[in-house]
This record gives sequence, C-alpha cells and structure tokens, in this order.
Amino acid sequence: MQTRNKIMEDISQLMTNAMGVAQGAREEAETAMKSLIDRWLADRDFVTRDEFEAVRAMAQKAREENEALKARLAALEAKGS
Repeated sequence: MQTRNKIMEDISQLMTNAMGVAQGAREEAETAMKSLIDRWLADRDFVTRDEFEAVRAMAQKAREENEALKARLAALEAKGS
C-alpha cells in the first residue's frame, strides 16, 4: 500500500512538473508570436489612428478653405463684371 502511494505521489509530481513546463512553453510561444507580429507591423508603412485623424483634419480644413476661396473668387468675378 505504501508503494502505491509513493507511485501515485511520483505520478502526481510528474504531472505537476509537466504542466509547469507546458505553461512556460505556452508563455514563451505567446511572447515570440507577439514579438514577430510587432516586428512585421513595424516593417509596414501603417499609420497610427492619431496620424490618420490629424491628416484627415488637415484635408477637411483644406476643403473648407478651398470652398471659401471659390466663393470669394465668384463674388469678385461678379463684382468685376
């Protein structure tokens, strides 16, 4: 009976150690994958949301100024005729 308990304890310890190794391997794989994805994204010419929004605001302002200048030019042309 004593031997059976020792065998069960050994198996239990072995399983616990195996689970610890598996957990460590999973964490290492996740870290490696995240690093790979980060490098891949850094190599691309993607813009951040902030950069996109800044350029979008600049384009909107340019369109508004263009419309204002068109209206002003039309008024000056009407006045000159």
